Amino acid sequence: MADTNRKKQFSTVGGVFFLLIVIPLSLMAFLIANGMFKLGYSVKERAVNVLDQKSQEEIKIRAINTAEEVANFLNERKKDVLTATILPANDVTYKQFLKENNKNIWIKEDGKLKQISAPLYTEMTFIDKKGKEIIKIAGGQTIPADKLANVGKPSGTNYAAEEYFTKAKDLNKGEVYVSPVTGWYVSKPEYAKGKAFSGVIRFATPVFGKEGLSGIIVLSLDYRHLARFTNQIIPTEVNHVLKADASTGNYAYMVDNRGFMIVHPNDYHIAGLNPDGTAVPALAADNAADLTKKGIEVLNLNQLNFMDPNLPKIAKEAADGKSGIVNYKFGAHTKFVAYAPIKFNAANLPAPAGFGWVGMGIDVEKYNEAAIQASQNIDKEAKAWTATIIFIVIASMIILFLIMWLLVRGINRSLQAEIPEDANQPPTFDDDEEDDK
Repeated sequence: MADTNRKKQFSTVGGVFFLLIVIPLSLMAFLIANGMFKLGYSVKERAVNVLDQKSQEEIKIRAINTAEEVANFLNERKKDVLTATILPANDVTYKQFLKENNKNIWIKEDGKLKQISAPLYTEMTFIDKKGKEIIKIAGGQTIPADKLANVGKPSGTNYAAEEYFTKAKDLNKGEVYVSPVTGWYVSKPEYAKGKAFSGVIRFATPVFGKEGLSGIIVLSLDYRHLARFTNQIIPTEVNHVLKADASTGNYAYMVDNRGFMIVHPNDYHIAGLNPDGTAVPALAADNAADLTKKGIEVLNLNQLNFMDPNLPKIAKEAADGKSGIVNYKFGAHTKFVAYAPIKFNAANLPAPAGFGWVGMGIDVEKYNEAAIQASQNIDKEAKAWTATIIFIVIASMIILFLIMWLLVRGINRSLQAEIPEDANQPPTFDDDEEDDK
């Protein structure tokens, strides 16, 4: 009888313990595992859903916003050159003006990234109406009189082919000439050795006195301040980088109103000049094979019909002031691009084409490979976490059952110690007492 009661007590306490501890723990573990599985599945589904409609629209919006930022930046530079026309024409004033116009840029120095404050303009020059440089500040220093050039003809300019004087001298007051991006070309072999494209954009406007035209003032924008707008963007990511890796196929770029590439992670695609000032030819159907062998790969989208007919169409659409989304072939790769016009205008940059446009491209095949790899990694991690949770639950069950057994055994012993051995025995009656009565 005592054994039966012990079993009942054990069963009762064990049942309560199981009901209050084991079942809630198991339910919680199930909910956590199920939640993780669903989260992993959801993230996986998003990862493999390559460039869905929403993603494409988001990249297009980013392209539009970036183009607006570039336009605002260039408008500020136009205001700067117009402000410079009312400054006293002397080197002290010009130096102070250049010193006050700085913006931060990221650079890599000794293998480390650092942010520095860099002058917006590499040069500030006052030129008389015949083309002779009168005052020139370059690199923060006043250029001596015997080093000043006559830029009345393009051959006399720094890059031996610039027309900023001849274009600006015929403008009306308040009008500004904006040159193309101008710099020496960097070939593919040179780029592989670490050489980077550098150049300027000239902002030139006439200065008028009492007797009419007195000269031209020129501000030379450091190319790096323009390049940072797209070089540091990865279209599918929020964070910025020092410079996007073109080999991923996931990067942004900038094209001018002529169709030439002016900002690209691979500098050898950027339009540039030969040492004699002549333009390096862009790839076209009749010269692509020969130029590519030499490592010369300047891109002008208007000439890339031989690669894909959509490429010149993009340039035309952007020149018409339109933004959009297009798929095209570049080499053996399928590319997606969202493009948006840079709505900045000047005397020589009329609407709607303006300055040019921003493109944000993605190599669809590479992006798909990355998405599938990410999906597989997510799947592995989800399975690993699920296995871990199952192991923890099983181990917890074993431990809890052991604890339950020890507790019930202890409680049972305590009860047995306090209750006399014969307390559970039924009462007995003496027959002799009955007979006496």
